[in-house]
Amino acid sequence: MIPPIIGITTSRIPHYKEGFPTIAILEAYVQSVAQAGGAPLLIPLGLPEDQLSALLSRLDAVLFTGGGDIQTGRFQGEEHPLVAGVDADRDRVEFLLFDEVFKAKMPFFGICRGIQVANVAAGGSLYTHISDQHPQALRHNYHLDYPRAHLAHTVEVSDGTRIREILGQKIVNVNSLHHQGIARLAEGAVPVAFAPDGLVEAIEFPEHPFGVAVQWHPEWLQDQQPMRNLFRALVEAARGASNG
Repeated sequence: MIPPIIGITTSRIPHYKEGFPTIAILEAYVQSVAQAGGAPLLIPLGLPEDQLSALLSRLDAVLFTGGGDIQTGRFQGEEHPLVAGVDADRDRVEFLLFDEVFKAKMPFFGICRGIQVANVAAGGSLYTHISDQHPQALRHNYHLDYPRAHLAHTVEVSDGTRIREILGQKIVNVNSLHHQGIARLAEGAVPVAFAPDGLVEAIEFPEHPFGVAVQWHPEWLQDQQPMRNLFRALVEAARGASNG
């Protein structure tokens, strides 16, 4: 059986070596897709729209990965001194990809920044720094001083949702590596999982064949069956799309 091709969004690494701009992504994303049965293909930054469209036409699904913050101007967000890692070209590429993926009804899965891209591209907004803007917020940014697989809090998943079916559990323990999060939900997106402080941890687009996104990082939790299931569900949706 030919594996479906899963496009994976990438990051620009500005300080890898001076004079050697680098585009890459953490191996955990690639291995999670491969172990789920997909053929990973990295989507480079810097391409014009016509070349992105040509590349997308050869994919069966897209994984929107984690990374730096989105430009606040894209969602009329409140400026904050801790906004970091902004890459205008990455925003351009991923927003173009999301629009085309959504119109084409191609399966997609968003992780961390990926859920934020999906929400903002569809018309929603973000907290630019959760702890300052979300009342009674938990700590959500365990990025620097904890292992990436550190289980930071629970997430409660709504019954009758695609993600509930995929995970096979109503309550899951997740890592938490973000300082931004969904504020105003995009039209067409449905919140389907929540942190104990009420922050949206997962969304679905019911009118889309497979459009799901989570705020945590399942690629670092591949020792857990529910987290492996998320990538398997993406690959199976991609396989169905390619056979359709």
